[in-house]
Amino acid sequence: MIEIIFELGSEVILVVIEGNDVKFGSTTYGAQLADISGLKLDYNGVVRQFPDLELVENWEQEAIRRFKDRIKSLDSEEEIYQYIIKELESCGYVATKKKRKGFRPINLR
Repeated sequence: MIEIIFELGSEVILVVIEGNDVKFGSTTYGAQLADISGLKLDYNGVVRQFPDLELVENWEQEAIRRFKDRIKSLDSEEEIYQYIIKELESCGYVATKKKRKGFRPINLR
């Protein structure tokens, strides 16, 4: 299990990776964790990532399916960690801490 803490302004986001299961949480809501299906996706962000979904009616479900397929295609938690870091940092989020199960958090800054 790997936990990553991201910051964007005053917003703090927690990402938990357990095997091929990725959950997201926000400290604004008491760090309640949800998989990608439970998140509200930004249309402009999805279209920027997947331009072919611009005129698709069920763009949100398709983006979620593609994310889950991408996660399943990665072999290890470490590869998923690298993918999540790359994707969220391209959106302006800054990874501040990484914690492996049973160990203390490591500062990434």
